[in-house]
Amino acid sequence: MTRATLSDFPLVKRALRFGVTGIGVTLLHVVVATALIEAAGLRPAWANGAAFIVATLTSYLFNTLWSFSQTPAPANLSRFVAVSLLGLGIAMAVSGAAEAMGLPYWLGIAGVVLTVPPTTFLLHAFWTYRS
Repeated sequence: MTRATLSDFPLVKRALRFGVTGIGVTLLHVVVATALIEAAGLRPAWANGAAFIVATLTSYLFNTLWSFSQTPAPANLSRFVAVSLLGLGIAMAVSGAAEAMGLPYWLGIAGVVLTVPPTTFLLHAFWTYRS
């Protein structure tokens, strides 16, 4: 009887790499936004917009090359951006719904964390990087 390894479960391996990338890219977003606000004097909305672009492009490169072991290409880039924008829309809708229901903001954040990463991972796994 052989022992199962992570390579026997490619979807799990991709999901773990996707999670590590997501944590790193989130930290990058925070650093870029903070630097643009504190050092460059940008307004928070503009700084976060710029940080979102930097984080999305970085996420694309790491997820393409490492999480999904693919080659960057216009087709998977356009699908990646579409999924990222959908994730942004879901995040805004979930947090907006929590706010409209009078829930504490942290429940909205929890809802975003529980819905956006799994949804975007599945879309990337089965659409963005489809074989």
